[in-house]
Amino acid sequence: MRLKATTINRMAEIIHEQIRRKIQASRRILLVTHLRPDGDAVGSLLGLGLALRYVGKVVQMVSPDGVPSSYRHLPGSQDVIQQPDGEVDMVIVLDCSDIQRVGNALTDYGDPDLNLDHHITNLNFAKINLVETKAVATAEMLAQYLPAWELSITPDVAAALLTGMITDTLGFRTSNMTPKVLRLAADLMEAGAELSYLYLRALVQRSFEAMRFWGSGLSRLEREGQIVWATLSIADRQSAGYPGRDDADLINALSAISDAAISIIFVEQPNGKVKVSWRAQPGVDVSSIALKFGGGGHASASGAEVKGDLDEVREHVIRETGKILEEKVIV
Repeated sequence: MRLKATTINRMAEIIHEQIRRKIQASRRILLVTHLRPDGDAVGSLLGLGLALRYVGKVVQMVSPDGVPSSYRHLPGSQDVIQQPDGEVDMVIVLDCSDIQRVGNALTDYGDPDLNLDHHITNLNFAKINLVETKAVATAEMLAQYLPAWELSITPDVAAALLTGMITDTLGFRTSNMTPKVLRLAADLMEAGAELSYLYLRALVQRSFEAMRFWGSGLSRLEREGQIVWATLSIADRQSAGYPGRDDADLINALSAISDAAISIIFVEQPNGKVKVSWRAQPGVDVSSIALKFGGGGHASASGAEVKGDLDEVREHVIRETGKILEEKVIV
């Protein structure tokens, strides 16, 4: 049975009223985002955290892996901690499809009160789940809904949210872009966010160490049919002096290869696992293969952390990913 639009709207109103009341009734609020945070994770964490602090809430902003250097220019980034401490009245998980992706950050806090996300693979793990898969970023949802929760969008909040929208759309060029997103971006600019500066810091500038790290991966770029991939080992990261455990956004460069339907990057982790990231051209859905490996994401951009040897994981992932093209899994 298909629900009428009016019924769906009413259901949304109920959820937003529940969120507003819970926020108003809470004094100490814990915000958590996922491991190896991207721009949307950091932007959403800071955007909501600063908005809550502006109305007098005591807020802990937690990113288990800290804040990547490319986002440390954002106001409030210095206040992000890696592990929560003490009692709280409300727990909110941001930009996270699976509670396992926050690591052990919530071990002592039970089920989250609110799950705010836009990934199609979200498992609806909280007491209240606000998941909008058509949103380009969790930051887009916050830009739209903060006023409904009686929270203000200050210049600092606007900068954080615009960063989340810029990064998850690769500079407003992903296939899920809408006129609504551009209007929200304009609203954030009017609220004080500087688009050109935020774009430069998030998508253009890279550290010397990050570029050396890129060089290691690009020197071993491979392809098989319409799939291209690169590999980054722990030794590569150490040789480059790159401090993070991510790919320094190299995957987005690989996705620019014009005749590749799917781009993959493999990043060896120190815990006997491999971080795998997929990017797909419009029409190809990689979220299903990411889910098969215990991850998730979007049709065009997904990821997973796979236990095993780097070479073995790479061989297995490439073989299974090839089946997507053989079966013509499209969106």
